[in-house]
Amino acid sequence: MLKFVTLLKRRPGMSIADFRDYYERHHARIGVKYLSGFAHRYMRRYIVPMPNPVTGVADEPDHDVVMEIWFPDRGAFDAAMERLGEPAIAAEIAADEDHLFDRAMHRHFFVDEYESPLRP
Repeated sequence: MLKFVTLLKRRPGMSIADFRDYYERHHARIGVKYLSGFAHRYMRRYIVPMPNPVTGVADEPDHDVVMEIWFPDRGAFDAAMERLGEPAIAAEIAADEDHLFDRAMHRHFFVDEYESPLRP
């Protein structure tokens, strides 16, 4: 299993509520449309700022959502990226991203996960 992660920031001037609403009602549907058949799982984890326990101040996070996509292997990831790179599809995605993201803040990476068992 290959896990691909992208950190995303909403565009300046967009509220958190509007960001989440647009992402879930519009942009995520584009992801489902083009990732189906390649990926096993597509998830958004919205960041909720938490006040510092000492100062009580909640800083603005650098990103608003952690987007995760699980692929069965590198071949499936490469095939999906090739599909997403097709000119018409890439243009559709880019146009929608312009409504939603500060694209200069995108950060992409793979994740190697290790889990430690905990006692109840």
